[in-house]
Amino acid sequence: MSARLSTLPILSADDALVALRDAHPLVQCITNAVVTNFTANALLAVGAAPAMCDLPGEAGVFASVANGVLINLGTPTAEQREAAREAAAGGAPWVLDPVAVGVLPVRTALARELLDAGPAIIRGNASEIRALAGDGAGGRGVDSVDGPEAARDAARTLARTTGAVVAVSGERDLITDGLRDVRVTGGSALLTRVTGGGCSLGATMAAFLGVTDPFSAAIAASALHAAASEIAASVSSGPGSFATAFIDALASVDPSALVAAGRVTDDVREGAQQ
Repeated sequence: MSARLSTLPILSADDALVALRDAHPLVQCITNAVVTNFTANALLAVGAAPAMCDLPGEAGVFASVANGVLINLGTPTAEQREAAREAAAGGAPWVLDPVAVGVLPVRTALARELLDAGPAIIRGNASEIRALAGDGAGGRGVDSVDGPEAARDAARTLARTTGAVVAVSGERDLITDGLRDVRVTGGSALLTRVTGGGCSLGATMAAFLGVTDPFSAAIAASALHAAASEIAASVSSGPGSFATAFIDALASVDPSALVAAGRVTDDVREGAQQ
């Protein structure tokens, strides 16, 4: 794990959003071709500076100056696979998004290889997290066939064995470091009908790694996406208008909405006892 993480403060979700908007962290994205534009716009909206630097020979160099890195395995070409290896060793704290692991062999092997490079956060749906932990065969392509609670034990095990914070996305997000469990509730189901909803969440987590510790970063990003999707849904007529409204909401959401009553629940005692 990056040595830079030891200098980052632990922040509440609302304070983390204020810090992110003040700091404008530089976020390197090695991500899939389907979501590049949406992810870049989401990062700009939250207040970060995106850089889609995924060229071997440059990826590691860029990671040495980035504040956070996203490695998303959605379309892992040979060049992207090599760039991912470079970036993971580049020194910045980074997020692994193991898209469709378990189902497809090339990305599954790469994801397991990258675990040894020390991601700060691993973010995926329940089926992806279970497969990465050796507890399942994956989902239906990029879609999960499990809910976050079904992946709780696998997520805890993965966190303990890798040292990463594991974030399981779903109707109610589960975030664990192997001892503490936090759940983030709320959000709109329309986010699942927009290409890049989950992938942009991984990028937002990488942005928050520029201002706070991995556990706080994962919570803040999940809460921000939940709050923004609720705002977007309230002014949208369907997935198309929602996508635009979601980007607008990421830019305008009040930090207090991230810590609204009941949005974040902490099961620290339960997590520590098991």
